[in-house]
Parts: sequence; C-alpha cells; structure tokens
Amino acid sequence: MDTVALLRKLSQASGISGYEGEVRDIVRQAIEPFADEFRTDTLGNLIATRRGTEPVSTGHSIMLAAHMDEIGLIVKDIKDGFPRVTDVGGIDYRTLLGQEVIVHGQRDLPGVIGSRPPHVLSAADYEKPVPWDMLFIDTGLPQETVTQLVHIGDLVTLRREFLELSEGYVSGKTFDDRAGVASLAVCLELLASMKHSWDVYAVSTIQEETGLKGATVAAFGLNPDIGIAVDVGFGAQPGVSENESIKMNAGPALAIGPNVHPRMQARLSATADKFEIPLQKEVIPGGSGTDGWAIQVARSGIPTAVLSIPLRYMHTSVETMHIKDIERTGRLMALFISGLDDAFANELGLEGGKGAA
Repeated sequence: MDTVALLRKLSQASGISGYEGEVRDIVRQAIEPFADEFRTDTLGNLIATRRGTEPVSTGHSIMLAAHMDEIGLIVKDIKDGFPRVTDVGGIDYRTLLGQEVIVHGQRDLPGVIGSRPPHVLSAADYEKPVPWDMLFIDTGLPQETVTQLVHIGDLVTLRREFLELSEGYVSGKTFDDRAGVASLAVCLELLASMKHSWDVYAVSTIQEETGLKGATVAAFGLNPDIGIAVDVGFGAQPGVSENESIKMNAGPALAIGPNVHPRMQARLSATADKFEIPLQKEVIPGGSGTDGWAIQVARSGIPTAVLSIPLRYMHTSVETMHIKDIERTGRLMALFISGLDDAFANELGLEGGKGAA
C-alpha cells in the first residue's frame, strides 16, 4: 500500500462532521481487498469486517476505530455578498484569516477568508485575533450571484494542497484523524498475510469532532470484546513542553490512564517490544477525548486502548507528521491482533465471544 498516496486522497477530500460521504468512499476503495464484509451503519460509520482465520474463529472480536470527519465551517449569514461563518468542531479561528476555502453551495466556489486590513484597525484591535463577526468569505462574485449560489447552512472546508516535506514528513489538512484511518488500512493489509483467530471490525467513525457520536453507536452495535482507538497526539514542537507532547518519527504513543485497560496496555507494550516497534507513552489522566472513551463505556464496558500518532499544528490546515508513524501504528495493531488468543480473553475475564448483537 502506498501510504502517502492514500493519505493524500484522504487529506484533500471533504468530510465535515455529519457529511463524511466523500471520505467514506475513498476508505472503502482502499481497504476493500483486505476485508470480508462492508457495511455502512445508520449513522454513517463505515464498518469493515475481517473474519478470524486461524485455526478457526474463536468468536472473540476486536474493534479498531479512527474518525474520518474533519473540523470546518458553516455559513450562518450572508451580508453584501460576503458569507459569514461559524465553526463545526474545534477549529482555531486565529488561523483562519487569509486561508483559502471552498464554499459548498449550489456548486463548489473557491474563496478566501478576509477581514478589515490592519491599517484601519484601532491599536487595541490590532493586538487581538480577528473575532468571528469580523471574518467573511470573498468569492470574487457579485452579490446577486452569491445570493443565488450560497445559502445559510452551506458547508465550507479549508482548501490546502497536500505537501511532501523532507525525510518522510508530510503536511496538509485533516490528518486529524485521516492519519488514523490510514493506519487502519495498513493494519488490514498486513493482516491479509497473517493468521489471526479473532474477528476484526475496522471502523472509520463519523462525528468524533462533535461528540464521539460515531464510535458511540458503532461500539454499542458491534459489541466487541476489546477495542483500540487511533487518533493523533501533540507532536513535539517549539513552545510545547516535553511533558505535554510526543516525539515525531518515534512511533505511536500508548495512552496511560483510566481510559485504557491495564492489560491492554501491557499486551500492546509487550508486542511492541517483541517486534521492535518504537512505542512511546502518553499520560492521559482523565477522558482521552477520543473514540476510546466512547468504546470503553459502551454497554457493560469494553477493555480499550488508545494509540496516538504524533502530529504538529493540530486543527490547522498545515498539520504535519511523519509517514512512518502511521505505518508503525498499523503494524503494531496487526501484530497485536495476530497474537490474540483464548488465554488473553481469559485474562480479561471474557467468557466466549460477545459478537455483534
């Protein structure tokens, strides 16, 4: 699998929370050769199932989850031919001024986000980030044309070309969490050449950025025995302390804290050690804010782990990461899954496979 090519497609696709259809189609095409079954649930999650192969399926199952939605904007008003917007998800409005965007109206319209020039601002306003009510989108079209093509409720995505940097680094939008989705694809491709006795549900979830909705319903519906959520973590960069970040090009980070089952943590760590896969530790003392929280508390509870792929400049259009960290994450999950057996199920107190209800 060409991980760079896949991430490029995923990054440049549009898929704001609740509107992930374009991304879902790309994911399905990428992983179709490696799954036995596909379905899209009622809410919109893409669920790829790979059945256990060796020696026979034990009836146990694992759910892998990575969210395919992105943060974005939505039109809330149009004044004098200039759409005004607010955010969908946790977008950093400080980064918006000067950005290229695509307004998804009656047809896609390129635009730029502008505001009053700095020369006419008061001294007090000049020192502050531009507030939402002072930002607008300029499409270059006459007012009457904008009124015809753009309406309140239309979505707006950031427009940014995927960029390959030096030494394996890449930059672009929506790596949070299309990188995690790519790691699921890497995992499934590797599993196709491995033997594993547990069934695998690889779920590309929706609406994580607006409340973990996709993972919540998927975990309830699938009712897996265990789960792993893959998301991004704060990559080391200037201005972020070592205690609050994880190193780039040093493998994924395994969360430690109440959102992670101790035996899942220990087993993943042992797998990484055995196969010499770089693995970092990330202390998360409360809820992780990832799909892992939704999986952990589904039904009567699911032993869960959370893996974080190092990422700089989260929730901007220039998110940056190392491609090997994606591939290492996928490889770790595949090797972990290939080693799952009844003995580990017994360690977790699982009696027979739960399976999807």
